[in-house]
Amino acid sequence: MNTVNYARNALLGVTAAAFFGAPLSPSFNRNGPVLTAAVTFVTAKSNTGAGSDTSAVRPRSDADLALDALGKMVGQLSDPRALGDAFHGYFAYKTAHPADVKKPYLYFVDYGLPSTKPRGYVFDMVANAIVDGPFMVAAGRGSSPNKDGVPTVFSNRSGSAATSLGLYLADNIYGFTGHTGGRTYSAVGLRLRGLSTGFNDNAFSRGVVAHGAPYVTATKAGRSEGCPAMEPARAERLLPKLANGGLVFLFAPREDWLAKDPWLAPGTSSVVASAASPN
Repeated sequence: MNTVNYARNALLGVTAAAFFGAPLSPSFNRNGPVLTAAVTFVTAKSNTGAGSDTSAVRPRSDADLALDALGKMVGQLSDPRALGDAFHGYFAYKTAHPADVKKPYLYFVDYGLPSTKPRGYVFDMVANAIVDGPFMVAAGRGSSPNKDGVPTVFSNRSGSAATSLGLYLADNIYGFTGHTGGRTYSAVGLRLRGLSTGFNDNAFSRGVVAHGAPYVTATKAGRSEGCPAMEPARAERLLPKLANGGLVFLFAPREDWLAKDPWLAPGTSSVVASAASPN
């Protein structure tokens, strides 16, 4: 037996003697110097032993907590990342620009689902509650050649009539006028400012807005000019809640976007610190 083992055994023997020979007195619950040394030795060994994990546990983020609370209440999604990405984008922007996020609401649409499925929600991100959803939402006609299918084309280009993916800041409410089936209609509209550079930052100049539309009903969603349109009555209820400081997140399981959106891509924490607020 080597010297280290002899020393260890001797220390444990002395410890045992000190412990079992200790008088039953009021001071018995306090360790003497020998017992203190032994406890320190054993504790150090256990803390550095094989299989121990001394790394700090990562604290739960606001996005994690929202996903825990809301994930189990949300129905079918096209991709397991959809909701987590929406919440990550929401809190990343809110952290970088807290003065811009004046409302606790997030309008989320999963465009990985077909137009025959309800794919829209509005969340209260403070209460971690669903305000409304799921409900039908239109996609741009330039995104889906098949009116009942899954959108496959997304564009930031003017004239594309396509949906633009990413994070938006909700601006003001106004009286929207649209055309469908050769007829003109009026509805509430909500102007949007695209925050995902290169993916939706032309939305305001393109006239991409959230609005009510008669071609969206409880059971079907027609096609817009790129706007995340909803039923007229629902727009009347929800869009004023989002106006002037809520956020909108339009998702699809597209790797070319997910890997490069400044609010989702790796290194987001460094990007958000220098990102400029919208005009």
